[in-house]
Amino acid sequence: MRGERVFFYVQHLLGIGHLRRAITLANALAAKGLDVTLASGGFPVPGLELRDVRFLQLPPLGAADTSFKALVTPDGTPIGEELKAKRQALLLDAWRDTDPHALIVELFPFGRRQMRFELIPLLDAASNSKNRPVIVCSVRDVLGAGLNKPGRQEEMLETFERYFDHVLVHGDPSVILFDQTFMHTQKIAPKLHYTGYVVDGAPDLRNPDGNHPIGTGEVLVSVGGGAVGTRLLETAIGARSLSNLRDRTWRLLTGINASAGAIRDLKNLARSSGTDGIIIERVRTDFVPLLRACAVSVSQGGYNTMMEIVQTGARAVVVPFAGGSESEQTLRARSFAERGLLDILHEDSLEPFSLAAAIDRSASSKHAKVPIELDGASRTAGLVAKWVSELRW
Repeated sequence: MRGERVFFYVQHLLGIGHLRRAITLANALAAKGLDVTLASGGFPVPGLELRDVRFLQLPPLGAADTSFKALVTPDGTPIGEELKAKRQALLLDAWRDTDPHALIVELFPFGRRQMRFELIPLLDAASNSKNRPVIVCSVRDVLGAGLNKPGRQEEMLETFERYFDHVLVHGDPSVILFDQTFMHTQKIAPKLHYTGYVVDGAPDLRNPDGNHPIGTGEVLVSVGGGAVGTRLLETAIGARSLSNLRDRTWRLLTGINASAGAIRDLKNLARSSGTDGIIIERVRTDFVPLLRACAVSVSQGGYNTMMEIVQTGARAVVVPFAGGSESEQTLRARSFAERGLLDILHEDSLEPFSLAAAIDRSASSKHAKVPIELDGASRTAGLVAKWVSELRW
């Protein structure tokens, strides 16, 4: 490669899954020899593992709640017109400075409608540029809330056709078709490319004696970034004494978004349960090795965690987040459960007895051997590299 430039925009609003997936893709693009700038508009996340990727943090915004309707700053202040104008200007300046061969926009126009105030000007600038870049949408396998609102999917289609050259769907069509959540898929079929699922591998970290992987035989409970996982963590504490795995270590990861008060309350609840063996931590840098070594994983159904479950072959109980009008996690978890890749427990059935029973069933289950495409990052990098190499400017 000649070092063609890529400008990649991502906005996470509640969890951190969108940013994590974008980082995995950006790293893969850089490894392919592309010169990558990643612009993030969400709340800052510590410990980002960027490899040869420039990172631009816009003035951060997030969702006020699970309705995703209102945007707020980290201190909870609603977004105003001045901040919108500032972000728009910073984004356009960064775009011009980069002068990219490819513009990749994560999710929009199939989501992130709240960010039109800065994305439409960016897309207009790219489309009208003398050296027009390849304009690409990067989207997960399943779309989120708001799809049934009158005219919403038609609006997505119109915006896509106006601006975009390609859409990269980070999924496996043998598992979930994009048609299941976007009704106009056939109209954009020539521009649609399934990449396989995106997952970032990790080494198998072992104890100092070199004998057993860290976390062997544990029950590993995780909630992604932790923005909406308190109930699952509390229920897991109550489920421990009811499970056949009550004598194992139960490791609970609260996520970076959990407040100090929430973590303190969980530790008090664990102490009051009258049992030892519950470890409560915010995050671990070795999550994938822990997942590989655990007896059972208990988690929500976020994209990244689900892919790591499949990658490691972990026995898993997934409790999909279904707050607000969200159905994305439920659809994906159901598809994976139907293939024997995990056990599913719905939020409306979540209580200590049901969770303990699900954990025990999962612990005694056999690993399913279902082939699923997990090389989405490398395939994405290959496609983008091909497209920019074909530009004639």
